[in-house]
Amino acid sequence: MERAEKGGGRGCRCGGSWSHRGGLDRWWLWRGGHGSKVVASPNTHQKRWLWARPVLATSVPCPSAGPQRTMKVLLLTGLGALFFAYYWDDNFDPASLQGARVLLTGANAGVGEELAYHYARLGSHLVLTAHTEALLQKVVGNCRKLGAPKVFYIAADMASPEAPESVVQFALDKLGGLDYLVLNHIGGAPAGTRARTHQATRWLMQVNFLSYVQLTSRALPSLTDSKGSLVVVSSLLGRVPTSFSTPYSAAKFALDGFFGSLRRELDVQDVNVAITMCVLGLRDRASAAEAVRGVTRVKASPGPKAALAVIRGGATRAAGVFYPWRFHLLCLLRRWLPRSRAWFIRQDLNVTATAAA
Repeated sequence: MERAEKGGGRGCRCGGSWSHRGGLDRWWLWRGGHGSKVVASPNTHQKRWLWARPVLATSVPCPSAGPQRTMKVLLLTGLGALFFAYYWDDNFDPASLQGARVLLTGANAGVGEELAYHYARLGSHLVLTAHTEALLQKVVGNCRKLGAPKVFYIAADMASPEAPESVVQFALDKLGGLDYLVLNHIGGAPAGTRARTHQATRWLMQVNFLSYVQLTSRALPSLTDSKGSLVVVSSLLGRVPTSFSTPYSAAKFALDGFFGSLRRELDVQDVNVAITMCVLGLRDRASAAEAVRGVTRVKASPGPKAALAVIRGGATRAAGVFYPWRFHLLCLLRRWLPRSRAWFIRQDLNVTATAAA
């Protein structure tokens, strides 16, 4: 804050203008010489020199500072109340999952493994699938120890176009139908420019998008009969694009578009099948950490907590789940403040390491 002395009057600068508090004139700031200000009156074309010296901000309070600060406080308070109400409204009933028939993909490690353990504790009937049979057998054994009434597994590679249909048919044969289809499998790729090759992109689209479509199409009639739920585990990169993840982000954006459109179609046709899109951060598993080593400073989300958030969202038929919750705010910033969103993303990237990959 600065004070300008002229004829005993005082002026304060608010934003880019000077207000002369001693009279009716408002003085607009011009660029002047060292230690001085050149101003012009709107009523005359005469230039005048005003000598300014710094004073404490409290000496001449800015008339607009109070209302602006009040508006900011009210806005932040309102946003906080909305987020609090959104996340506090929770009607999750664990008993609703007892005896539920669940097909879970990507169940061999990370969030998928924790999802299997949570469903087992809640008494669900499970069919687990992943591409590594040895790891699946370990998870199946643990699920039985945790109290799952029925647990089956089928090893399948979702990069094969024939795998999704065989997996769903296996689940229908073993469980007699489906109440939940939880799509969690993921095909990762090292971050960097080399991941943008044609072959890598085609492979990622098959694993991370097309197989989701195939599984959904095959399971939808059974889910329609049971009035069940589709739970799609996606990523923040499916809502907010970032650098050096082009094919992976493209597949995740495709998921958001496909299932968002499918939700509208089911609603128009009065089909009572819920679709829950789950936006998670970096997966808490060794392969995910290795793929982004030296590239990002983001910490992985704890697997058990992220898995529980996914299960709660699916059981309550929520449209979306964000874990950690701040990802919801980041997705909103993408529309409201794109420049700020870009700055936040850049802080989490090691650009030098990524460009060299």
